[in-house]
Amino acid sequence: MRNSVTARQTPAATRSVRRRPKDRKAQIAREAAEAFSTLGYHAVSVEAIATRVGVSAPALYRHYSSKYDLFRGAVLALSQQLVDATDAFDTVTDDDPHAHRDQIARAVIDVVLVNRTSGGLYRWQTRYLQGPDAARLTSQLRLVNHRIQRAITVLRPELTSAQQWMLSSGFLSIAGSITDHRLRAPDETIRAILAGGINALVAAALPDPEASRQRRGGWRIFAPDAGAYEALLHAAMRLFAQQGYAETTVAQIAAAVQLPVSGPYRYFSGKSEILATALRRAADRLSAELARAHGPDSEPRETLTRLVDAYVTTSFANPELASVYYSERVNLAPNDQVLLRNVQRATVGSWVELLISARPELDVTAARFLIQAAMGLVVDLGRLVHYDRMSQDRDDGTDPLSYPRACVQTLMEAVLFETNVTQRPLADG
Repeated sequence: MRNSVTARQTPAATRSVRRRPKDRKAQIAREAAEAFSTLGYHAVSVEAIATRVGVSAPALYRHYSSKYDLFRGAVLALSQQLVDATDAFDTVTDDDPHAHRDQIARAVIDVVLVNRTSGGLYRWQTRYLQGPDAARLTSQLRLVNHRIQRAITVLRPELTSAQQWMLSSGFLSIAGSITDHRLRAPDETIRAILAGGINALVAAALPDPEASRQRRGGWRIFAPDAGAYEALLHAAMRLFAQQGYAETTVAQIAAAVQLPVSGPYRYFSGKSEILATALRRAADRLSAELARAHGPDSEPRETLTRLVDAYVTTSFANPELASVYYSERVNLAPNDQVLLRNVQRATVGSWVELLISARPELDVTAARFLIQAAMGLVVDLGRLVHYDRMSQDRDDGTDPLSYPRACVQTLMEAVLFETNVTQRPLADG
Protein backbone atom coordinates (compact mmCIF):
# COMPACT_ATOMS: atom_id res chain seq x y z
CA MET A 1 0.00 0.00 0.00
CA ARG A 2 2.77 2.37 0.89
CA ASN A 3 4.47 1.70 -2.43
CA SER A 4 1.27 2.28 -4.40
CA VAL A 5 0.72 5.67 -2.74
CA THR A 6 4.27 6.64 -3.55
CA ALA A 7 3.75 5.59 -7.14
CA ARG A 8 0.61 7.70 -7.41
CA GLN A 9 2.38 10.72 -5.92
CA THR A 10 5.45 10.55 -8.15
CA PRO A 11 3.84 12.03 -11.28
CA ALA A 12 2.45 14.95 -9.26
CA ALA A 13 5.88 15.61 -7.79
CA THR A 14 7.37 15.48 -11.25
CA ARG A 15 4.81 17.98 -12.51
CA SER A 16 5.67 20.26 -9.62
CA VAL A 17 9.33 20.20 -10.61
CA ARG A 18 8.40 21.05 -14.20
CA ARG A 19 6.41 24.05 -13.06
CA ARG A 20 9.49 25.49 -11.40
CA PRO A 21 12.29 25.42 -13.97
CA LYS A 22 15.79 26.33 -12.90
CA ASP A 23 15.83 29.31 -15.30
CA ARG A 24 12.64 30.82 -13.88
CA LYS A 25 14.29 34.20 -13.25
CA ALA A 26 15.63 34.32 -16.80
CA GLN A 27 12.20 33.32 -18.12
CA ILE A 28 10.60 36.16 -16.17
CA ALA A 29 13.20 38.59 -17.53
CA ARG A 30 12.50 37.52 -21.13
CA GLU A 31 8.74 37.89 -20.75
CA ALA A 32 9.15 41.25 -19.01
CA ALA A 33 11.43 42.56 -21.77
CA GLU A 34 8.93 41.60 -24.46
CA ALA A 35 6.01 43.11 -22.54
CA PHE A 36 7.80 46.40 -21.87
CA SER A 37 8.98 46.56 -25.48
CA THR A 38 5.53 45.92 -26.92
CA LEU A 39 3.33 47.90 -24.54
CA GLY A 40 5.62 50.46 -22.91
CA TYR A 41 6.76 50.77 -19.32
CA HIS A 42 3.62 52.27 -17.83
CA ALA A 43 1.16 49.94 -19.54
CA VAL A 44 2.74 46.80 -18.08
CA SER A 45 1.92 45.50 -14.60
CA VAL A 46 3.71 42.92 -12.50
CA GLU A 47 0.50 40.86 -12.53
CA ALA A 48 0.45 40.85 -16.34
CA ILE A 49 4.05 39.64 -16.49
CA ALA A 50 3.29 36.95 -13.91
CA THR A 51 0.38 35.77 -16.05
CA ARG A 52 2.60 35.60 -19.14
CA VAL A 53 5.10 33.46 -17.22
CA GLY A 54 2.39 31.31 -15.64
CA VAL A 55 3.12 32.14 -12.00
CA SER A 56 1.46 34.22 -9.31
CA ALA A 57 2.54 37.77 -8.56
CA PRO A 58 3.91 36.76 -5.11
CA ALA A 59 6.00 34.07 -6.82
CA LEU A 60 7.40 36.65 -9.22
CA TYR A 61 8.30 38.96 -6.31
CA ARG A 62 10.58 36.22 -4.98
CA HIS A 63 12.83 36.99 -7.96
CA TYR A 64 12.26 40.74 -8.48
CA SER A 65 11.35 43.30 -5.84
CA SER A 66 9.28 45.65 -8.04
CA LYS A 67 8.22 46.49 -11.58
CA TYR A 68 11.15 48.87 -11.87
CA ASP A 69 13.51 46.11 -10.76
CA LEU A 70 12.12 43.98 -13.59
CA PHE A 71 12.50 46.82 -16.07
CA ARG A 72 16.02 47.71 -14.99
CA GLY A 73 17.09 44.10 -15.23
CA ALA A 74 15.57 43.67 -18.67
CA VAL A 75 17.22 46.78 -20.17
CA LEU A 76 20.66 46.19 -18.70
CA ALA A 77 20.57 42.51 -19.64
CA LEU A 78 20.04 43.49 -23.29
CA SER A 79 22.92 45.95 -23.31
CA GLN A 80 25.12 43.47 -21.44
CA GLN A 81 24.54 40.98 -24.23
CA LEU A 82 26.03 43.50 -26.67
CA VAL A 83 28.99 43.98 -24.36
CA ASP A 84 29.53 40.22 -24.08
CA ALA A 85 29.11 39.63 -27.82
CA THR A 86 31.75 42.23 -28.68
CA ASP A 87 34.16 41.32 -25.89
CA ALA A 88 36.50 39.55 -28.30
CA PHE A 89 36.92 42.70 -30.40
CA ASP A 90 38.76 44.97 -27.97
CA THR A 91 41.86 44.85 -30.15
CA VAL A 92 42.08 45.14 -33.92
CA THR A 93 44.98 44.04 -36.09
CA ASP A 94 45.83 45.28 -39.58
CA ASP A 95 45.95 41.73 -40.96
CA ASP A 96 42.34 41.63 -42.23
CA PRO A 97 40.32 44.65 -41.02
CA HIS A 98 37.44 43.82 -43.37
CA ALA A 99 37.04 40.40 -41.78
CA HIS A 100 37.16 42.03 -38.35
CA ARG A 101 34.38 44.43 -39.35
CA ASP A 102 32.29 41.53 -40.67
CA GLN A 103 32.80 39.50 -37.48
CA ILE A 104 31.75 42.28 -35.15
CA ALA A 105 28.77 43.06 -37.40
CA ARG A 106 27.62 39.45 -37.23
CA ALA A 107 28.06 39.39 -33.45
CA VAL A 108 25.87 42.49 -33.02
CA ILE A 109 23.26 41.34 -35.53
CA ASP A 110 23.00 37.95 -33.80
CA VAL A 111 22.25 39.64 -30.47
CA VAL A 112 19.46 41.65 -32.11
CA LEU A 113 18.02 38.59 -33.85
CA VAL A 114 17.79 36.70 -30.56
CA ASN A 115 16.11 39.69 -28.90
CA ARG A 116 14.08 41.01 -31.81
CA THR A 117 10.74 41.03 -29.97
CA SER A 118 12.21 42.86 -26.99
CA GLY A 119 14.68 45.16 -28.73
CA GLY A 120 12.23 48.06 -28.77
CA LEU A 121 12.69 48.21 -25.01
CA TYR A 122 16.32 49.19 -25.50
CA ARG A 123 15.56 51.61 -28.32
CA TRP A 124 12.52 53.45 -26.97
CA GLN A 125 11.93 52.85 -23.25
CA THR A 126 15.30 53.56 -21.63
CA ARG A 127 14.23 57.04 -20.54
CA TYR A 128 12.63 55.42 -17.49
CA LEU A 129 15.96 54.22 -16.10
CA GLN A 130 16.95 55.99 -12.91
CA GLY A 131 20.31 57.75 -12.32
CA PRO A 132 22.83 54.97 -11.57
CA ASP A 133 21.13 52.54 -13.91
CA ALA A 134 21.05 55.09 -16.74
CA ALA A 135 24.74 55.74 -16.14
CA ARG A 136 25.49 52.01 -16.34
CA LEU A 137 23.60 51.71 -19.62
CA THR A 138 25.50 54.68 -21.04
CA SER A 139 28.79 53.08 -19.99
CA GLN A 140 27.87 49.77 -21.62
CA LEU A 141 26.85 51.39 -24.89
CA ARG A 142 29.93 53.61 -24.94
CA LEU A 143 32.10 50.51 -24.59
CA VAL A 144 30.33 48.78 -27.49
CA ASN A 145 30.64 51.91 -29.66
CA HIS A 146 34.36 52.18 -28.90
CA ARG A 147 34.90 48.57 -29.96
CA ILE A 148 33.09 49.22 -33.23
CA GLN A 149 35.03 52.44 -33.73
CA ARG A 150 38.35 50.61 -33.38
CA ALA A 151 37.34 48.36 -36.25
CA ILE A 152 36.21 51.35 -38.33
CA THR A 153 39.35 53.39 -37.61
CA VAL A 154 41.66 50.70 -39.00
CA LEU A 155 39.70 50.85 -42.24
CA ARG A 156 39.30 54.64 -42.24
CA PRO A 157 42.01 56.36 -40.18
CA GLU A 158 41.13 59.77 -41.64
CA LEU A 159 37.85 60.06 -39.72
CA THR A 160 37.38 62.57 -36.92
CA SER A 161 36.06 61.47 -33.55
CA ALA A 162 32.62 62.88 -34.36
CA GLN A 163 32.55 60.96 -37.65
CA GLN A 164 33.61 57.76 -35.90
CA TRP A 165 30.70 58.16 -33.50
CA MET A 166 28.31 58.76 -36.36
CA LEU A 167 29.40 55.57 -38.12
CA SER A 168 29.42 53.40 -35.00
CA SER A 169 25.96 54.68 -34.04
CA GLY A 170 24.77 54.02 -37.59
CA PHE A 171 26.30 50.53 -37.38
CA LEU A 172 24.18 49.77 -34.29
CA SER A 173 21.13 51.48 -35.79
CA ILE A 174 21.12 49.26 -38.87
CA ALA A 175 21.43 46.12 -36.73
CA GLY A 176 18.66 47.34 -34.42
CA SER A 177 16.30 48.41 -37.21
CA ILE A 178 14.61 45.01 -37.33
CA THR A 179 13.09 45.62 -33.89
CA ASP A 180 10.89 48.37 -35.39
CA HIS A 181 9.03 46.24 -37.96
CA ARG A 182 7.65 42.74 -38.48
CA LEU A 183 9.13 41.79 -41.84
CA ARG A 184 10.11 38.14 -41.93
CA ALA A 185 12.95 36.29 -43.62
CA PRO A 186 15.34 33.50 -42.63
CA ASP A 187 17.93 34.63 -40.11
CA GLU A 188 20.81 34.06 -42.51
CA THR A 189 19.08 36.24 -45.10
CA ILE A 190 18.55 39.02 -42.57
CA ARG A 191 22.21 38.79 -41.56
CA ALA A 192 23.28 39.21 -45.18
CA ILE A 193 21.02 42.22 -45.78
CA LEU A 194 21.96 44.03 -42.57
CA ALA A 195 25.67 43.24 -42.95
CA GLY A 196 25.56 44.65 -46.47
CA GLY A 197 23.96 47.82 -45.15
CA ILE A 198 26.58 48.13 -42.41
CA ASN A 199 29.42 47.67 -44.88
CA ALA A 200 27.99 50.34 -47.17
CA LEU A 201 27.60 52.74 -44.25
CA VAL A 202 31.14 52.19 -42.98
CA ALA A 203 32.58 52.79 -46.47
CA ALA A 204 30.47 55.87 -47.26
CA ALA A 205 32.34 59.09 -48.10
CA LEU A 206 30.99 61.66 -45.67
CA PRO A 207 30.25 65.15 -47.05
CA ASP A 208 32.49 68.16 -46.68
CA PRO A 209 31.37 70.26 -43.66
CA GLU A 210 31.91 73.52 -45.53
CA ALA A 211 29.91 72.41 -48.54
CA SER A 212 26.91 71.46 -46.40
CA ARG A 213 26.84 74.55 -44.20
CA GLN A 214 24.29 76.41 -46.29
CA ARG A 215 21.88 73.51 -46.75
CA ARG A 216 18.29 74.48 -46.16
CA GLY A 217 16.45 73.45 -43.03
CA GLY A 218 13.09 71.75 -42.88
CA TRP A 219 9.65 73.09 -41.99
CA ARG A 220 7.64 72.59 -38.82
CA ILE A 221 4.60 70.35 -39.11
CA PHE A 222 2.95 72.11 -36.19
CA ALA A 223 2.96 75.90 -36.19
CA PRO A 224 2.94 77.11 -32.57
CA ASP A 225 2.15 80.67 -33.66
CA ALA A 226 -0.89 79.71 -35.78
CA GLY A 227 -3.47 79.75 -32.99
CA ALA A 228 -4.29 77.77 -29.87
CA TYR A 229 -5.18 74.54 -31.68
CA GLU A 230 -1.83 74.29 -33.45
CA ALA A 231 0.03 75.48 -30.38
CA LEU A 232 -1.52 72.73 -28.26
CA LEU A 233 -0.50 70.04 -30.75
CA HIS A 234 3.02 71.45 -30.94
CA ALA A 235 3.41 71.67 -27.15
CA ALA A 236 1.90 68.21 -26.56
CA MET A 237 4.25 66.51 -29.02
CA ARG A 238 7.29 68.16 -27.48
CA LEU A 239 6.21 67.16 -23.95
CA PHE A 240 5.39 63.60 -25.02
CA ALA A 241 8.86 63.31 -26.56
CA GLN A 242 10.67 64.86 -23.60
CA GLN A 243 8.97 63.16 -20.66
CA GLY A 244 6.62 60.52 -22.04
CA TYR A 245 2.89 60.33 -22.65
CA ALA A 246 2.07 58.84 -19.24
CA GLU A 247 3.99 61.52 -17.35
CA THR A 248 2.46 64.41 -19.31
CA THR A 249 -0.78 65.93 -18.07
CA VAL A 250 -3.33 68.07 -19.87
CA ALA A 251 -2.52 70.77 -17.30
CA GLN A 252 1.15 70.75 -18.39
CA ILE A 253 0.15 71.02 -22.04
CA ALA A 254 -2.13 73.93 -21.23
CA ALA A 255 0.56 75.68 -19.21
CA ALA A 256 3.05 75.31 -22.07
CA VAL A 257 0.82 77.49 -24.28
CA GLN A 258 -0.35 79.75 -21.42
CA LEU A 259 -3.92 78.47 -21.34
CA PRO A 260 -6.00 77.63 -18.27
CA VAL A 261 -6.31 73.94 -17.39
CA SER A 262 -9.71 73.85 -19.05
CA GLY A 263 -8.38 75.43 -22.25
CA PRO A 264 -7.38 72.24 -24.15
CA TYR A 265 -10.85 70.77 -23.61
CA ARG A 266 -12.29 73.40 -25.94
CA TYR A 267 -10.49 71.58 -28.77
CA PHE A 268 -9.92 67.99 -27.59
CA SER A 269 -11.78 65.53 -25.40
CA GLY A 270 -8.57 64.61 -23.57
CA LYS A 271 -4.92 63.69 -23.81
CA SER A 272 -5.51 60.60 -25.94
CA GLU A 273 -7.30 62.62 -28.62
CA ILE A 274 -4.42 65.12 -28.66
CA LEU A 275 -1.94 62.30 -29.28
CA ALA A 276 -4.08 60.69 -31.99
CA THR A 277 -4.72 64.01 -33.75
CA ALA A 278 -1.05 64.98 -33.65
CA LEU A 279 0.19 61.70 -35.08
CA ARG A 280 -2.47 61.64 -37.80
CA ARG A 281 -1.63 65.22 -38.72
CA ALA A 282 2.08 64.42 -38.82
CA ALA A 283 1.52 61.35 -40.99
CA ASP A 284 -0.66 63.28 -43.45
CA ARG A 285 1.73 66.23 -43.76
CA LEU A 286 4.81 64.05 -44.09
CA SER A 287 3.06 62.03 -46.80
CA ALA A 288 2.17 65.23 -48.64
CA GLU A 289 5.77 66.48 -48.41
CA LEU A 290 7.10 63.19 -49.74
CA ALA A 291 4.53 63.23 -52.54
CA ARG A 292 5.83 66.63 -53.66
CA ALA A 293 9.30 65.10 -53.98
CA HIS A 294 8.08 62.72 -56.68
CA GLY A 295 9.04 63.89 -60.16
CA PRO A 296 6.84 62.76 -63.06
CA ASP A 297 9.69 62.31 -65.51
CA SER A 298 12.68 61.66 -63.26
CA GLU A 299 14.61 58.43 -62.96
CA PRO A 300 13.77 56.16 -59.96
CA ARG A 301 17.10 56.79 -58.24
CA GLU A 302 16.75 60.55 -58.67
CA THR A 303 13.22 60.45 -57.26
CA LEU A 304 14.25 58.32 -54.30
CA THR A 305 17.16 60.65 -53.58
CA ARG A 306 14.71 63.57 -53.43
CA LEU A 307 12.48 61.53 -51.11
CA VAL A 308 15.42 60.85 -48.81
CA ASP A 309 16.23 64.56 -48.73
CA ALA A 310 12.63 65.47 -47.89
CA TYR A 311 12.41 62.76 -45.23
CA VAL A 312 15.66 63.81 -43.54
CA THR A 313 14.98 67.54 -43.56
CA THR A 314 11.43 67.10 -42.28
CA SER A 315 12.53 64.68 -39.56
CA PHE A 316 15.31 66.97 -38.36
CA ALA A 317 12.92 69.92 -38.24
CA ASN A 318 10.42 67.83 -36.24
CA PRO A 319 12.60 65.61 -34.02
CA GLU A 320 9.76 64.66 -31.69
CA LEU A 321 7.81 62.85 -34.42
CA ALA A 322 9.69 59.57 -34.65
CA SER A 323 10.27 59.37 -30.90
CA VAL A 324 6.57 59.81 -30.12
CA TYR A 325 5.46 57.54 -32.97
CA TYR A 326 7.60 54.60 -31.90
CA SER A 327 7.42 54.99 -28.12
CA GLU A 328 3.88 56.27 -27.56
CA ARG A 329 1.71 54.78 -30.30
CA VAL A 330 0.81 51.96 -27.89
CA ASN A 331 -1.35 54.57 -26.13
CA LEU A 332 -3.54 55.04 -29.21
CA ALA A 333 -6.86 53.33 -29.76
CA PRO A 334 -6.50 50.18 -31.90
CA ASN A 335 -8.10 51.77 -34.98
CA ASP A 336 -5.69 54.71 -34.79
CA GLN A 337 -2.74 52.32 -34.50
CA VAL A 338 -3.93 50.48 -37.61
CA LEU A 339 -4.33 53.75 -39.50
CA LEU A 340 -0.80 54.88 -38.74
CA ARG A 341 0.67 51.48 -39.62
CA ASN A 342 -1.15 51.60 -42.96
CA VAL A 343 0.26 55.05 -43.72
CA GLN A 344 3.76 53.83 -42.84
CA ARG A 345 3.34 50.75 -45.04
CA ALA A 346 2.16 52.88 -47.95
CA THR A 347 5.20 55.14 -47.62
CA VAL A 348 7.60 52.21 -47.45
CA GLY A 349 5.78 50.54 -50.34
CA SER A 350 6.30 53.53 -52.63
CA TRP A 351 10.00 53.62 -51.71
CA VAL A 352 10.29 49.87 -52.38
CA GLU A 353 8.99 50.29 -55.92
CA LEU A 354 11.51 53.03 -56.62
CA LEU A 355 14.42 51.15 -55.06
CA ILE A 356 13.70 47.97 -57.02
CA SER A 357 13.42 50.02 -60.22
CA ALA A 358 16.78 51.61 -59.46
CA ARG A 359 18.31 48.30 -58.36
CA PRO A 360 16.57 45.43 -60.16
CA GLU A 361 18.88 42.87 -58.52
CA LEU A 362 16.96 43.38 -55.24
CA ASP A 363 13.68 41.69 -54.48
CA VAL A 364 10.82 43.13 -52.42
CA THR A 365 11.86 41.86 -49.00
CA ALA A 366 15.50 42.88 -49.34
CA ALA A 367 14.37 46.35 -50.42
CA ARG A 368 12.01 46.64 -47.46
CA PHE A 369 14.67 45.67 -44.94
CA LEU A 370 17.10 48.20 -46.42
CA ILE A 371 14.52 51.00 -46.43
CA GLN A 372 13.59 50.36 -42.80
CA ALA A 373 17.27 50.37 -41.88
CA ALA A 374 17.87 53.63 -43.77
CA MET A 375 14.87 55.34 -42.16
CA GLY A 376 16.05 54.30 -38.70
CA LEU A 377 19.29 56.20 -39.23
CA VAL A 378 17.39 59.50 -39.13
CA VAL A 379 16.19 58.83 -35.60
CA ASP A 380 19.30 57.24 -34.12
CA LEU A 381 21.84 59.63 -35.64
CA GLY A 382 19.57 62.56 -34.90
CA ARG A 383 19.54 61.59 -31.24
CA LEU A 384 23.33 61.27 -31.34
CA VAL A 385 23.72 64.93 -32.33
CA HIS A 386 20.83 65.99 -30.02
CA TYR A 387 18.84 67.53 -32.85
CA ASP A 388 15.96 68.00 -30.43
CA ARG A 389 18.03 70.43 -28.33
CA MET A 390 19.85 72.48 -30.95
CA SER A 391 18.71 75.91 -31.99
CA GLN A 392 17.84 75.84 -35.67
CA ASP A 393 19.90 78.95 -36.35
CA ARG A 394 23.07 80.48 -34.97
CA ASP A 395 23.63 84.21 -34.59
CA ASP A 396 25.53 84.20 -37.88
CA GLY A 397 22.51 82.76 -39.69
CA THR A 398 23.96 79.28 -40.24
CA ASP A 399 22.15 76.10 -39.26
CA PRO A 400 24.08 73.94 -36.75
CA LEU A 401 22.21 70.88 -37.98
CA SER A 402 23.17 71.31 -41.62
CA TYR A 403 26.23 69.03 -41.47
CA PRO A 404 24.66 66.22 -39.41
CA ARG A 405 21.65 66.36 -41.72
CA ALA A 406 23.89 66.10 -44.78
CA CYS A 407 25.71 63.14 -43.21
CA VAL A 408 22.48 61.30 -42.47
CA GLN A 409 21.26 61.80 -46.02
CA THR A 410 24.60 60.53 -47.37
CA LEU A 411 24.49 57.45 -45.15
CA MET A 412 20.86 56.70 -46.04
CA GLU A 413 21.73 56.84 -49.73
CA ALA A 414 24.75 54.60 -49.15
CA VAL A 415 22.61 51.97 -47.45
CA LEU A 416 19.97 52.11 -50.17
CA PHE A 417 22.14 52.33 -53.29
CA GLU A 418 25.55 50.91 -52.41
CA THR A 419 24.59 47.89 -50.35
CA ASN A 420 26.11 44.63 -51.56
CA VAL A 421 23.45 42.07 -50.67
CA THR A 422 24.02 38.42 -51.51
CA GLN A 423 20.66 37.31 -52.84
CA ARG A 424 18.90 34.30 -51.35
CA PRO A 425 15.28 33.12 -51.59
CA LEU A 426 13.42 35.55 -49.32
CA ALA A 427 10.18 35.09 -47.43
CA ASP A 428 8.01 38.18 -47.91
CA GLY A 429 5.99 39.08 -44.84
